[in-house]
Order: sequence, then C-alpha cells, then structure tokens
Amino acid sequence: MSTTFDPIQRINDGFEQFKINEFNKDPDYYRQLAQKQQPKFLMFACSDSRVSPTNILNLRPGEAFMARNIANLVPVSNKERYSDIGAIIEYAVETLNVEVILVIGHSRCGGIERLLALPDDETSYDFLDDWVSVAEPAKQRVIAENPDASGEELQTLVEKASVLDSLKNLLSYPYVQSGIEANTLQLLGGYYDFVRGNFQILETVTV
Repeated sequence: MSTTFDPIQRINDGFEQFKINEFNKDPDYYRQLAQKQQPKFLMFACSDSRVSPTNILNLRPGEAFMARNIANLVPVSNKERYSDIGAIIEYAVETLNVEVILVIGHSRCGGIERLLALPDDETSYDFLDDWVSVAEPAKQRVIAENPDASGEELQTLVEKASVLDSLKNLLSYPYVQSGIEANTLQLLGGYYDFVRGNFQILETVTV
C-alpha cells in the first residue's frame, strides 16, 4: 500500500468539495431530493474507474438510478443466477418508474478484453470468466461477420455488439417488455470512447 495516499483524507476532501460547491449551493434541491427520488434513467455502466456516467454525462444526484458491473452487461432474465440484475431492473421500472434504460459501453474495456482472450488464456478466474461469457454471443457474431478484424478494431466491435445484446436481453424482463408496450419506457444503447472523447447513441428501442 502506498505510504503517500491517505484514503480517509481523500474521502473527506472529496466530500467537503461536494458540500461546498454542490450541496450548500442548492439546499432546496437537496431538501426535495431527501423526500423522494424520481430518476428518469436507469443506467447500466461498467465498473471501470474511467467510466463514470455521473461525470461524463454531467448528472446531478437524483437523475439516474445506477447499476455498474464488469463490461456493463445485462444477462437474460434468470432468477437463479442473476437475481441482483433482476432486482435492479424491477425496482427501477416498477417502483421508481424510470422512463429510460441506458446501457453504456466503452473503449478499452477490460471485461471484453478478457472475453476475447478466452478460451486460449491459461489464466483462470473464480468469477470473471463466467460473468463475461454473458457477452459470448456478441463475440461470436462479430467474429463471424468480421473475419479479418483483430486487435483494437475487433475489441471495439465486440464492445458495441455487447451493448446491443444487452438491450435485447432487457426485453426478457417482463417489467421492461410491459413498459415498452405501454410506451412508458425507452431503451438506449450508448458508447463512450474515452480515448477520443466521444459519446454516441448506438440504438434506440421503443414501441
């Protein structure tokens, strides 16, 4: 552990800046927020420390209900294996009545990089390999459609394809399907390229 990094000091300093520059400057907003949250978005984003939706999309507290995991994946509904993902979606749609679910992919994703290394890499992980295999269909489809792609090009294609698959997988959750059919819910796929500083919408799913 570094002898120069004080995590408690960093936490305290960060909160102090938030309190001075945000919380204290808009007490009415935070007073209202304390009574009830009414986010418009549910966002699925990667756990990658370089990919913070709050920062890259300039969100304030209360605007988005957040779910972050390795490679920003949404698996097909499965109560036995993925109850955590299901609980997030159910609460956001049924209780919070979010209007948009946004799945954000990103450049140089370590989870997708690991997926592309399988099954050849001899290194094994207890949980990671099973989790990233959720995106295996996207990987196989991209390879079949782009047989000459490799390296960064291949990874970027799989990163984007996995976002589109997550949008399809969201439809396996009955709350999402009902929201789409009732025209009260919209699905969006986005991609953040932190190398070039770009953000693009990949796909929109509505009625």
